[in-house]
Amino acid sequence: MKKIFQKWFPPLLAFAMALRFFAQLQTPKDKDFAFSEFGQLPVVFNGRVKPMDSVARNSLLQIRQTQTLDVEPWKSWHENHKIISADEWLANVMMNSQVADNWPVFRVDNPDLMTFLKLPEMNKTNCDGEHFSWNQIEPSLQAFDSENERVEKIESADRNAYERAVVKVHARLELYAQVKNAIEPQDSESWKSELADYFNLIPSGVAAVRAQQSGQNYDTNVFNAFASELQRFDFMSQLEPPLIIPPENSSGDWKNLGGALLDSVKGEYISPAIEKYATMADAFKNQNVTGFNSALADLRAFLVPNFSHAMAKSRAEIFFNQMQPFYNAMVIYVLAGLLAIFSWFNLSETLRRSAVWLIWLAFFIHTTGLIYRIVLQGRPPVTNLYSAAIFVGWGACLLGLILEKFHKNGIGAVVSAGIGFVTLIIAQNLALDGDTMEMMRAVLDTNFWLITHVPCVTLGYASTFVAGFLGLIYIVRGVFTKTLDEATAKSLTRMIYGIVCFATLFSFVGTVLGGIWADQSWGRFWGWDPKENGALIIVLWNALILHARWGGMIRERGLVCCAVFGNIVTSWSFFGVNMLGIGLHSYGWTDATFWWLFGFIASQLIFIALGLLPLKFWRSLHDITSA
Repeated sequence: MKKIFQKWFPPLLAFAMALRFFAQLQTPKDKDFAFSEFGQLPVVFNGRVKPMDSVARNSLLQIRQTQTLDVEPWKSWHENHKIISADEWLANVMMNSQVADNWPVFRVDNPDLMTFLKLPEMNKTNCDGEHFSWNQIEPSLQAFDSENERVEKIESADRNAYERAVVKVHARLELYAQVKNAIEPQDSESWKSELADYFNLIPSGVAAVRAQQSGQNYDTNVFNAFASELQRFDFMSQLEPPLIIPPENSSGDWKNLGGALLDSVKGEYISPAIEKYATMADAFKNQNVTGFNSALADLRAFLVPNFSHAMAKSRAEIFFNQMQPFYNAMVIYVLAGLLAIFSWFNLSETLRRSAVWLIWLAFFIHTTGLIYRIVLQGRPPVTNLYSAAIFVGWGACLLGLILEKFHKNGIGAVVSAGIGFVTLIIAQNLALDGDTMEMMRAVLDTNFWLITHVPCVTLGYASTFVAGFLGLIYIVRGVFTKTLDEATAKSLTRMIYGIVCFATLFSFVGTVLGGIWADQSWGRFWGWDPKENGALIIVLWNALILHARWGGMIRERGLVCCAVFGNIVTSWSFFGVNMLGIGLHSYGWTDATFWWLFGFIASQLIFIALGLLPLKFWRSLHDITSA
């Protein structure tokens, strides 16, 4: 029985986790309003066609840092909370803002800013002390706008915590206002009838404007009413909301509602989608389920002939959103890493095999998500910092699995799970800044070099991190446990040496390819740009490790500490140079990343200090060859 358990437990555990993953791929069924179909509507926002579902998820992530909304966060954990989907939240913001404006969606966690906005304190009826509604913030909006103008004049690096919070919350309020004015004006009560009145007013309104401009007599009531409507639509257009109005054919440009209504005065094409959205909005506001679903079906049928490609792409992206491959892979990496670590303490082969099975499952999900993103974007795997973090984790996981295949001691499994988890956590935090499939930066917008230089140099970064992570395992097991015997120590150093060789090759080739790209794009092979210097430093550091090892200047512990310092070099060269704010490659930086980066560097310095401790302070003292 024991042998049967040892043989079948690892695959059965992986199968159970796979079932958990595939179970969530089923599209949720709508009980009344067809929110899932609403989420499939294609729009253009942040420069690309995407489904309403992505607008909802990305907006909610930026505003509240979650992809669902807890409408009653002040309730204790054991009470029933009302949780709504991102699509339902967005539908209410766009078409029933009187309800949505009362939902605690804005995250505000700076005490001084809470005081400035006069926000309520935590209580058990309508406030959890962290999330607030539009209606709770609105009375202080005018003063807050002035405060934001003051803070914007301060250099980003010189802002204190309060001032950074002001800029962040103001951006969240702006985003909310954008989506709030996408389908109808935020002050609309019956948008369909108001829209009909506007179209009826256009002929007489235009005549009144022309008469006023030529100094002739005109109907002041008509003129004022028409001017009021134009100001209303101009305000909507200025907010730059999502472009929901499709062009006459697939080759034209999408427009936002305000812009489309302003253009209608010029006699330009008036899309039937405007009226269909208005019908849908009125039905939703009146809680007319049949009317809403019918209007939504009409709108989708209207879009099919000319925009079938956009709709198909929207459905594909929704499936990707629902799959959440990187989050699910991250969860499995955590479980696999724990099993692999536990296997060291009781030397359980069953736990190690279970970890390997789970890592292969997580790697499959990770790879599926990576390929899906490539297909959706029509781009190679690395296009921004978010995708770079995902690709680094993928490459490190692959290297760890290769190590585990040859050594079968759980170390490769811990490397795969550990770096996979850390990089996906980083990606998860980077996703809070907005659309992760945003338009390409101009510096990267060349597919050939994205296929060659970027993945190559990123694999160099990934393998450098793998070597550093192996060094961390050596130090932690040596200093804090008795599991680092002489054979394991030598095995670890051989792994580190091999991975550093691999890292040197890929980082060097990737850097050279980057120089060729720069020569073709900017007319110079090398310009001492901070990012270029960072890539060169990684190559030089890996080369220095190899030369020091070949020359006998460092032995086992020296190699380990140098590999850990490689984590600092790579993280600074990969993320830190963006902090300088100069150079052609300076993009994707956030204030939050600054503190995480310095925290990471400090942690690595601590581990290096532990690695340099005299051997008498190491618990695995008797099994380690002295440096």
